[in-house]
Amino acid sequence: MSVSIVQYYGNQQSKCGYCAGANCSLSHGMHAYRLDCQDYQDLIDRGWRRCGNYCYKLRNQETCCPCYTIKCDALEFKLSKSNKRILRRMNRFLRDGKRESKPEAGEGDGEADADDATGAPEVTASEPQPQLPDKSPAVINVEHVASLARAQKKPTKQPPAPAAEAPTLGSNKSAAPISNKPCKKAKQMRLERRQAKLGDSASTSTKSLSQEKSLRDFLSIDNENNKHKLKIVMVDSSDTQRTCADAVIELYRKYQITIHNDNPARLTLASMQRFLVKSPLKNEKPSDGPEIGYGSFHQQYWLDDKLIAVGVIDILPACVSSVYFFYDPDYSFLSLGTYGSLREIDFVQSLAENVPALKYYYMGFYIHSCPKMRYKGKLSASYLLCPETYEWLPLTDAIRAKLDEHKYQRLNPDASARDVNEFLIEHLDEVMLLLDAQTCANYKQYNQLGGEESDADAIIEYSKLVGKVCAHRMLYVNML
Repeated sequence: MSVSIVQYYGNQQSKCGYCAGANCSLSHGMHAYRLDCQDYQDLIDRGWRRCGNYCYKLRNQETCCPCYTIKCDALEFKLSKSNKRILRRMNRFLRDGKRESKPEAGEGDGEADADDATGAPEVTASEPQPQLPDKSPAVINVEHVASLARAQKKPTKQPPAPAAEAPTLGSNKSAAPISNKPCKKAKQMRLERRQAKLGDSASTSTKSLSQEKSLRDFLSIDNENNKHKLKIVMVDSSDTQRTCADAVIELYRKYQITIHNDNPARLTLASMQRFLVKSPLKNEKPSDGPEIGYGSFHQQYWLDDKLIAVGVIDILPACVSSVYFFYDPDYSFLSLGTYGSLREIDFVQSLAENVPALKYYYMGFYIHSCPKMRYKGKLSASYLLCPETYEWLPLTDAIRAKLDEHKYQRLNPDASARDVNEFLIEHLDEVMLLLDAQTCANYKQYNQLGGEESDADAIIEYSKLVGKVCAHRMLYVNML
């Protein structure tokens, strides 16, 4: 396990990317020099999210637009009619090369969803990039500091705090991973038993069920006679020759200017690297993990020899977390935002075949108070994270109704439920601190050395936000 090293910035205030209000987006922020992949899994399961090396957590009870972490159970995911239309449209384009316009709402089979209507937002996991604080982190030698931390306290493998498993109240990490293969087998056995009881009269319905196309079926159609070839290339985020190639930079600029009306002067190579290439996650390849390992990657979508989309993702012990997705606006007729999300769900499903615990697809934040950002809740088998107990609840119409009444909600209906990973004052002594370039100590030792009392409030606030497990496992940079 690598050592996570962070510097806490405290409360941040900035322009909101959802309602465009000035200085009304309120959050907590910290710079991550390095994050162990399990630590980041635990952090996003407490409402944190990263943008480059900057990690932030919204102050949901106070901010203008509360943001709820949302995930999809990829093994329980079911395609909607709109999803199928988009997949068929892509397949027809690859086969025939014809550009079809998106149907207006109500056309086609009579059930066009909002994300499939002309001008409607795409189902993509991307949010506006957060405004970074005007602070510079302390300059440290990361490798040297990590060795100091290991010498101070040999890290032990701690599992994330236990919680109830979804779908009733889901957990941060599945306690009993479920593979989709046994489920399919059991379903087929039930159908065969039913057919044996009912006789030939059941054969028609059984055949219909068995022939229903899965996501994999739609994506596996490849014919050498197709007019176009679509290839998805996985690139390690650290491979800057490929993640920062001219084609990527040009695509990013085109997307940001056309879709987000960004100022072209601000869209430099350095800004793209800061947001989408740099990552605190170090690639890890444990024996029980996926073959590609955990860490940060880019999925490049190549149509013949042309780059048309890039998905920035983090592969973590329990999920694939979508960081950002950008595409060529000239290919908007293919609904690439939605298509990319479906591709990423399929990727999770493939990883889960060998690593059953890795079965979730994290889409970032669900912002119910911002209508144009509600599209993420359209994916089936989606769950929202309770911002107080950090348990997962299915995103139901009842939850939506509660959010209609008031934009901030506890979500967990059990008034007695508490955060099982809650940090308490008695846990303070074991928080690890970096005091200077050569000194690593826990808070108890720091206090005995005459530490500043004024530091305690910030350390306690940080520890409560990251939870007891991460507060004891990560290294808090406490340098002037």
